Amino acid sequence: MSHIDDLIRDLCPDGVEYKPLGEVGRLLGGLTGKTKADFIDGTARYVSYKNVYSNLEVDVTADDFVRISDSETQNTLQIGDILFTGSSENREEVGLTSVITSLPPEPLYLNSFCICFRPTENFTLLPEFAKHLFRSAAIRHQVIKTATGVTRINISRKNLAKIQVPLPPVEVQQEVARILDQFTQLEAELEAELEVRKQQYSHYLNHFFSPNADTRMRTLKDVGPIRMCKRILKRQTSQKGDVPFYKIKTFGGTADAYISRNLYEEYKERYSFPKPGSVLISAAGTIGRAVPYDGRDAYFQDSNIVWIENDETVALNRYLFYYYKIADWKTDGGTIKRLYNDRILNTAVPVPPLSEQHRIVDYLDKFDALINDLTLGLPAEIEARRKQYEYYRDRLLTFPEKN
Repeated sequence: MSHIDDLIRDLCPDGVEYKPLGEVGRLLGGLTGKTKADFIDGTARYVSYKNVYSNLEVDVTADDFVRISDSETQNTLQIGDILFTGSSENREEVGLTSVITSLPPEPLYLNSFCICFRPTENFTLLPEFAKHLFRSAAIRHQVIKTATGVTRINISRKNLAKIQVPLPPVEVQQEVARILDQFTQLEAELEAELEVRKQQYSHYLNHFFSPNADTRMRTLKDVGPIRMCKRILKRQTSQKGDVPFYKIKTFGGTADAYISRNLYEEYKERYSFPKPGSVLISAAGTIGRAVPYDGRDAYFQDSNIVWIENDETVALNRYLFYYYKIADWKTDGGTIKRLYNDRILNTAVPVPPLSEQHRIVDYLDKFDALINDLTLGLPAEIEARRKQYEYYRDRLLTFPEKN
């Protein structure tokens, strides 16, 4: 970091000049006059909203196409263009940017819901520097302040033109970009490793639960009966309360309904209730989603959320949890798919000896922690590197302003 401080001291001892966007470039709109039909069988490549939203650098070869006739006059994109998402349902996400850092191999267009800023040749704003600058906290704060709207948040070219951006010397831009690229490269490598590990995890899941001559095949009805909680009526729930009530839409997430403590204790005592470690299964919505019950006070929607009351001397809870991830649930199709009890009970499952189940579970637990654990695994490492990048990005892109 000291090298950047030295560069600033030597090249701009009086501070860095700040200019409004409107004085250092042009703001252009995206595609105009297009209908849904134009995006069905087009051959001209365009940059989608998602491409801008998701990437620091625009993917100029993404397979998004639109029909463009020879007679049309549409803005095409070029290296150095800075693209903004023009609207969002969330104020914190409006005006996110992506920069074209490589030469598009063919004419490239911009979707209708984004805005393009193109620096003029008189002001040097390196693409590799700009991709970090326009996602920095200082610039994001300005962009969000220009946004208007309540249910749909929008930014305009007129307001974007007023945003003040620093224009440090090229040498400073290059050094800042070099340092920050090291952070993003490390994060990209971790993301790539995570993807490889996920593929390995999927491979071993299928390997361990594939039928083989050494493992006895059973059905889930051999493992135990299906259970579900007692039906809860709508009038028995409230938006606030003592015990979370999970419906199919909130299963595995955050409850939006509650039941009273008295009702919970009564139903838990009188009717079926999962034991800690029991694996709950979604029978509607996302079919076959498996969530181990952690033992905390909670109640679950009848028929939509069920579990096998398994004997752990036959099949371990964790073994069933991993099996459910690859189980061939045979569902009834329709507008809403449903997994009926008889389909669950008749689903085949390999049931090896307990010693082998323990070995499989231990192996898969390690993989599961590596790819899913938010405190110890790769996701935790990626999040830590991302925060480190954001810290240094905001620090390095804060310049003393020239009087």
